[in-house]
Amino acid sequence: MTHYSVIAVTPTNQDWIADYAAATETIVNKHGGKYIARTDSHEYLEGEGSTVNVRVIIQWPSKEAAIAFMTDPEYIPHLQARTAGSDSQHILIAGIE
Repeated sequence: MTHYSVIAVTPTNQDWIADYAAATETIVNKHGGKYIARTDSHEYLEGEGSTVNVRVIIQWPSKEAAIAFMTDPEYIPHLQARTAGSDSQHILIAGIE
């Protein structure tokens, strides 16, 4: 079943961003993922907003693919850099088949 990562990122420093962006697309692709959105252009249509700078949506072929990405030894140092250099939330959502 298709799953979607919905990630909200507010950087607290910029040191990690260039390396993270350069490396993660290849790792996402390796696990069958596809970026649907990766942008700072978003607006609230309902509810109260927060100060999130960047929203990311990644489509995965399965929950297992998303978890394999998150636990990939090649990704772990980039994940650690992102979490150390930002306030982030990552939600995995099951799609409707």
